Amino acid sequence: MNKICTDINQSKKLIELGIDISTADMLWTYDFMVNDINGLNVISEQLKPEENDIPAWSLTVLMNILDSGALFKTPKGWACQTYIEYKAITSDYYNNPIDACFETVCRLLENKKL
Repeated sequence: MNKICTDINQSKKLIELGIDISTADMLWTYDFMVNDINGLNVISEQLKPEENDIPAWSLTVLMNILDSGALFKTPKGWACQTYIEYKAITSDYYNNPIDACFETVCRLLENKKL
């Protein structure tokens, strides 16, 4: 399965760390979480988040949040890297780029760099 955005737990973690939820471009609908229907939706003019929905972030948006981030794939997996004050911040290796970017964004939020 190709992962196209942060999963529910990752989304909750980003919100807990204080990310601006208006940057999310997708959402997990409440109906999906309760009744296993609908699922993941793109936020659009017609679809606005409801109270119990959970915002989600695509790879494109995560990379835009990092601004100067770079993704690379090695035999070990995907990694994400950005620079803050001339210091490289590099994720661990993951099976997909979403997880690598998620880790990097979390590290920056935890250190108040975003």
